[in-house]
Amino acid sequence: PGSADAPTPRSLLPEHGRKADPVPVLPHTQPHPSPLSGEKMAAVQVASGLSVPLLSALLGGAVALVFLAGYLRRKRADIAHLPPSAAAAAPDLPKQVRPAGQNKKGGGHARVHHHHASAADKEAGKKHHHLDVNTLRGHTDCVTALDFSSDACNLATVCADGVVRVFRIDDASSKSFKILKINLPAGAHPTAIAYSEGSSSVVVAAQALLGSSLYMYADVGAPPTGGNKQQGKLSPPEIKWDHKKIHGKESVLNLAAARATHGTGDGSTIVISCSEATDIKIWHGKSGKELGTVDTNQLKNNMADISPNGRFIAAAAFTADVKVWEIVYSKDSSVKEVHRVMQLKGHKSAVTSLCFTPDSEKIITASKDGTIRVWNINVRYHLDEDPKTLRVLPVPLHDSKGSTCLYEHMGISPDGKVLAVTSGSTLQWLCAETGVVLDTAEKAHEGAISGIAWAPRTIPNGSGAPTFILASCGDDKKVKLWLAPEVSST
Repeated sequence: PGSADAPTPRSLLPEHGRKADPVPVLPHTQPHPSPLSGEKMAAVQVASGLSVPLLSALLGGAVALVFLAGYLRRKRADIAHLPPSAAAAAPDLPKQVRPAGQNKKGGGHARVHHHHASAADKEAGKKHHHLDVNTLRGHTDCVTALDFSSDACNLATVCADGVVRVFRIDDASSKSFKILKINLPAGAHPTAIAYSEGSSSVVVAAQALLGSSLYMYADVGAPPTGGNKQQGKLSPPEIKWDHKKIHGKESVLNLAAARATHGTGDGSTIVISCSEATDIKIWHGKSGKELGTVDTNQLKNNMADISPNGRFIAAAAFTADVKVWEIVYSKDSSVKEVHRVMQLKGHKSAVTSLCFTPDSEKIITASKDGTIRVWNINVRYHLDEDPKTLRVLPVPLHDSKGSTCLYEHMGISPDGKVLAVTSGSTLQWLCAETGVVLDTAEKAHEGAISGIAWAPRTIPNGSGAPTFILASCGDDKKVKLWLAPEVSST
């Protein structure tokens, strides 16, 4: 209560009806800085003082790294352009580059490298099979087949690159071999080869778009190894005879040849070509005349062989039975007829490979049933005397799962003691008499083995005595020469 002129106190005015006056801050009400706030300020000042040199150091380090990276790149480029001799002399330069003229404290580094190389060579030496005597190189594709000449001085090979190569083998351990190269007609892909007349001519089977062809080349002997080691510049051999589409469109699985020395045979070479179908054809090696055709009638052939005396032909085909034909010669030495004379029965599954013994009186067969059989075919078949099974041997080779392996190629040494067989990339030597494993070369080739052939005579081998040599070829573009293992007299 008071006079009407007395002012109304601000606290009694409605809130929305007045403006808030600024409240004066008295000096004694201002906040005081705490001791902790002072420490924070000091830390900030210190950080501010250190940031400049720290950033400078980081920037300098980055620049140094850039220069170092560029330096290393330049050094790598220099090393990459070293000549091969220099690169071989200093193979460790990318790891440790020594400026020219620097003290050679690192000489031990090079010695360590050579020590490692020596250790690697020793390790490779451990993997080298003791029967592996040499490797013939120069093929640019898979080697599909090979054959030795009758004098064992030449080894002929056919390769998927369309080239026939004839190697002169004067010494199995030689460091170089003279080679004669023969280019097949364009589009011909060789599948098989066999010597036709001694060591002077070869017959080659090649597959083309329209079917298989036979080509006979004469005068194919490679020059002797004496003199310089370069390939002799000789005129290329010419095709003496050829036949087109000999088995229709079917490919030739293998060729086999032998001299006709049985009965009234005149010693000329008889060549057989085995089709992948069911037919087998007989040819006169020198003239190219077709002498006859036989048919297995067993869905498909696996391979065929002719006895060393030119009398019998045997075929391994789709079924378990092996059919045998005889070539009958007339008085004038011409082929009179070819007729089937016997059938080898006893296997329970298909026969994958076979070969005649050197005396032409026995046949050795390998079957999918896991057995090897030795047959006596020197019987009076004209009196219905059946061939006899002399021995049944288990196939001794098994895969990692314990299953019996299939023998794809088979060949017996000229003395009849060692049976060489292959399965995949494995090469094995068996005693022909007992079937005992004489030796095994696993991964004999870096890929499947495509063929094997024994030299018909012993071949010199360095300072050692001449020995029988087995040649093998494979998908790894290599041909290898192997010593024959020793067979115990017991």
